[in-house]
Amino acid sequence: MQVLFWLAAAAVLYVYAGYPLLLAALVARLRRPPRTREIQPFVSLLVAAYNEAGVIAAKIRNALELDYPADKLEIAIASDGSTDGTAAIAGQFAGDPRVRVFEYPVNRGKITVLNETLPQLRGEIVALTDAASMLAPGALRRLVAHFADPDVGAASGVYKVRRKEQAQLGVQEDFYWKYETFLKSKEAALGSILGAHGSLYAIRKDLYPFPASGTINDDYVIPVRILQRGYRVAYEPAAVAYEEAREMGGFSRRVRIMAGNVQQLREIKPLLSPFRPLAFFFFLSHKAGRVAVPLLLLLLMALNILLLGHGPLYRWLAVIQALFYGLAMAGALWRVRPRTLLLPYYFSMINAAAFLAAYHVFFGRRGLAWKR
Repeated sequence: MQVLFWLAAAAVLYVYAGYPLLLAALVARLRRPPRTREIQPFVSLLVAAYNEAGVIAAKIRNALELDYPADKLEIAIASDGSTDGTAAIAGQFAGDPRVRVFEYPVNRGKITVLNETLPQLRGEIVALTDAASMLAPGALRRLVAHFADPDVGAASGVYKVRRKEQAQLGVQEDFYWKYETFLKSKEAALGSILGAHGSLYAIRKDLYPFPASGTINDDYVIPVRILQRGYRVAYEPAAVAYEEAREMGGFSRRVRIMAGNVQQLREIKPLLSPFRPLAFFFFLSHKAGRVAVPLLLLLLMALNILLLGHGPLYRWLAVIQALFYGLAMAGALWRVRPRTLLLPYYFSMINAAAFLAAYHVFFGRRGLAWKR
């Protein structure tokens, strides 16, 4: 039991701390960034939307203001059976030749909308972005520069939290995405990231893999399928997409993210033949590790209770665990101050989401299609 306890503890520590440190050490010796230069291919900016009436007008205005040649850009709004007037609002911008609206009368899920809309687009490069994500003026130009390298099949922008202080968990969300950005930037420097940020990523149109309709996280599955075909997936920290902190909270959003992580475990097989050691290493450490952590945390708690009689060390560790989860419970029930004390709640919430996520994946609950 003691060996199992320390192995589980070491695994959790590796996923959240050891892996980032190992990446940083590898980058210092094996850095291999892609070749970038200014290019201006025709780009289709695709926004798949479901009931986004509150943000769709601002999104289109933001897209029209991007620093990219007007004659090389189309903005496609694909409404998936929206019932709140999303398509009608988008249609008000149709007087601009850059704006195209695809209105689908029946809600079928994001992947189905992408599969049907993407072949109708004119762009050599297709950039996918969320309706609630506002892009920095130069984001598209900086992202597209990576496609000057013929080895690059997809490229991801960076996700940043805006007005984090206005949401209960805004500070924690901001910290989490900065942590994710660090990991992805190091993985990209070594060769290729696996998944992109759904707020903004781009692909070569002819490499689009047409995922199955039940796919949850398009921003992971699409890039990793392109990687499996021998291309790199680049990462561009200067291609910034902003989202309001209030848009990012909620347990259901975390369930969707974790459900995608569980579902993504099936993507490991194509990385084995032919074997891609770095991609396999990233997959095990970054994705598979995150799925394993919730089970490891439960195991640590159970073993710690069973080991209470094996010396004072285990009793102190039990006290630390009890304090940590006590703070998590307090964060769930009350407005805890200072907000840094919400970190245990945030950490526990994102890991607890894994259990409900597994239920959705294994029992095929389609309702996750549009939950953030």
